[in-house]
Amino acid sequence: MAKSPRQTRTSEAKAPAERSGGKLLADALVAQGATHVFAVPGESYLDLLDGLYSVRNQIELITCRFEAGAVHMAEAHGKLTGKPGVAIVTRGPGACHASIGVHVAMQDSTPLILLVGQIPIIETDRETFQEVDYRKMFAPLAKWVTQIDDAARIPEIMAHAFDVAMSGRPGPVVVAISEEMQKDLVNTPDIGPADVMPAHPAPDSIPKMMALLAKAERPLAIIGGSRWTEEGRNAIRDFVVANDIPTCVSFRRQGLFDGTSKHFVGDLGVGADAALVEAAKKSDLILAFGTRMGEPVSQGYTLLDMAGATPLVQVYPDQAEIGRVYRPALGITSDVNAFALAIRNEKVKKPRWGAWRKELRAAREAQAVAPDYAGPLNLARALQALEKELPKDTIFTTDAGNFATWPTRFMHVKEGQEFLGPTNGAMGYGVPSAIGAAITYPGRQVICFVGDGGFLMTGQEIATAFHHGVAPIIFVFNNAMYGTIRMYQERVYPERVSGTMLTNPDFARFIEAFGGYGEVVEATAELVPAYKRAVASGKPALIEVRTNPEQVTNRATITDLRAQGRAGAKKK
Repeated sequence: MAKSPRQTRTSEAKAPAERSGGKLLADALVAQGATHVFAVPGESYLDLLDGLYSVRNQIELITCRFEAGAVHMAEAHGKLTGKPGVAIVTRGPGACHASIGVHVAMQDSTPLILLVGQIPIIETDRETFQEVDYRKMFAPLAKWVTQIDDAARIPEIMAHAFDVAMSGRPGPVVVAISEEMQKDLVNTPDIGPADVMPAHPAPDSIPKMMALLAKAERPLAIIGGSRWTEEGRNAIRDFVVANDIPTCVSFRRQGLFDGTSKHFVGDLGVGADAALVEAAKKSDLILAFGTRMGEPVSQGYTLLDMAGATPLVQVYPDQAEIGRVYRPALGITSDVNAFALAIRNEKVKKPRWGAWRKELRAAREAQAVAPDYAGPLNLARALQALEKELPKDTIFTTDAGNFATWPTRFMHVKEGQEFLGPTNGAMGYGVPSAIGAAITYPGRQVICFVGDGGFLMTGQEIATAFHHGVAPIIFVFNNAMYGTIRMYQERVYPERVSGTMLTNPDFARFIEAFGGYGEVVEATAELVPAYKRAVASGKPALIEVRTNPEQVTNRATITDLRAQGRAGAKKK
C-alpha cells in the first residue's frame, strides 16, 4: 500500500541531533532570542558553559566578577530591551549573592531569567556541598522557581520561563539546573517563542475613563511600570498633552516622560517635592498608568484614601495588582503600550484644568532652581551645567542613597534618554547596571551616579567594563558616610553618630589601577571640564565628586536635622 503524503513527511523528517543538556540549554537561550548572558562561572554548570561556547556567535557571554553585579547587569539589559535579561550563577554562595538582583527585578517588574547551577540529584537532602533548595529560597523573590532534572524537558521549561518573565506583571524567573542533567544526551527539538498578543483594554473601559476625566477639575497622571516601548511612550505623551494633563513619573521612572515638557510636574518617590505631594492629595482624579502605586509612590501609603475617596483609574497588565492597596474607581487590565495606543487620540471637549497644570509645572520649575549652597561645590549648579553637555540618547543609571535625589531634583531626563534605578532601594546597583547598559547599547553614552557607600559594594565590576570594551562614566559622590542612614540618625538620635562614618580610598586612583581615567572634582566649575576629559579619554572613567558632608540632603544640613531632632525630643 502506498504511503500517504503525511506518512512520507513523517518518516522522512530528520530527527533532531543528540545533544547534551548543557548544549540544549545554550540552544534554548538562542531559541528564545537571548543575545547576552551575564555570568560568574562555576563548576556546577561547566556543561552549559561549553554549550555557550558553541553558540558564541549568537550569544555574547559577559564574564562578571560578582554574582550580584552579574544579575544587576542582566536586569539593566531587561529594563532597556523589554526582553528578559539572562544571568547564570553557580550553586550555594553564588545563588545567595545573586538574590539581591532577583529582588530588584521583582520590585522593579523587570523580566529576568536566572539560571543557577545545582548539586547532583543523587545528593539531594544530605546538606551536601553548597546545597540549597532554590524553590524555598527564591519563592518570595521571583514569579516562578523551578528545577530541570530531565534534559528532555529543557526546551519546554525554558520557553515557559521566558513566557512567565514577560507575561502580566513582568518579573524574574529562577531555573535551577542540576549538574548531571547537563551531561545527559537526548534527542529533543528546540522550542521558539510563542506569538502571544498583549492584553488590550476592554471595549467600554476607555469611554468610562474619559467620562471620569471630563468631570474632573484637578486631574493628575502618574506614569510608571516597565516594558514601555518608544511607541507606547510617545502615545501616552500625545494623550496627556492633547488633554493638557499635568503628568509625573513614579519612583525612578524618569525615562518614561520628557522632563523638559511643560506637562511634566515631577517625580513621586523618595525625595519628592512637597508641593507635588500636596497637589496629588488635592487632585480629584488620579490616572495611574502602569504604576502599582507602591510605598515610595504613595509616600508610605499616605497619598490617597484607601477606600477610594479620590477617584483612581489604575491601568496595569496584571489584574491582581489593581486595587491591591487603593480601591480604584476604574481598573483596566491591559498591556501599557496597547493601552497607550488605544487612547492616543482620545480627547475631552474642553479641558478645564489649564491653570491647575500651570500651577504644578511652576512648582516643578521652582524646585529645580539651584539654591546657594555653602562651600566651593554647588552640586545642583554643577549637575545642571553637566546636563547641557550630555548626548540626546544618554542612558543614566543610579544607585540608591541620598545623593540620588540631587540629579532627580535638579536635572531633566529628556525624550530619547533612559533612566535606570532600583525601585527597591538596592545599594550596589549603579555601577553594574551602567556596565550592563553600555554592553546592551555600546554606541550610547552611559552615565552612572553612585555614592561612596554604594560604589564600594560593587565598584570592582568596573573590571567587566574593561574586559568587554565598554566605557561608562561613573560619578562617585563622596561625603564619607552612609548619608541616608546618617540623615535618619540625626533626626531621631541627634549628635549620636554610630556606624555611619566611612573611610574611603582615592577613587580616582582606584580606576587608574584598572587602566581607566580618574579625576577628582571639588568645585562647581570643575565638573563639566572633568566630564569632557573623561569622554575624550575613551576609557571607562570615574569622577570623584567630593561633596560637603554637612549638606547631607539637597534640602537639609546636619545642623538642621539635629535641631529638628532636639525639638522633637523636647516635645516628647
